Amino acid sequence: MPDDYDIGYGKPPITTRFKKGRSGNPKGRSKGTKNLKTDLAEELRQTVAVREGETTRSVTKQRAMVKALMAKAIKGDTRAAGKIIDLINALLGLDQKQGRARPLTAEEEALIEVLKAKESSEVEASQYQEPTPAGSSGSDE
Repeated sequence: MPDDYDIGYGKPPITTRFKKGRSGNPKGRSKGTKNLKTDLAEELRQTVAVREGETTRSVTKQRAMVKALMAKAIKGDTRAAGKIIDLINALLGLDQKQGRARPLTAEEEALIEVLKAKESSEVEASQYQEPTPAGSSGSDE
């Protein structure tokens, strides 16, 4: 090793550097450790007893949560209703950004123009009807 080698910020001693071909974390994560996503999925799959009227059923915790949220939304809880709508949009892919309509075809645009022309001619016809005299009611006396 050269004597003029500087040790400092960004230049650790050569002996303490990571060795080539060797992991910086040799023990690593133990195989039994689970991440949050796995723990949550397992917890939601567990069953609980839910009472519906006179009967008691065994349902998953996930299903019980959805039922409780839906019940609150039906009773008028606006927050719960908003959460249900958000879930529907997220799960069914009805995101507002994706909800935009596709561009119209030439045939559809032509149909719209025909309908607009028809509507404008009906509006013009209704504007220029002959006024009825104020004194006559249209019935014979």
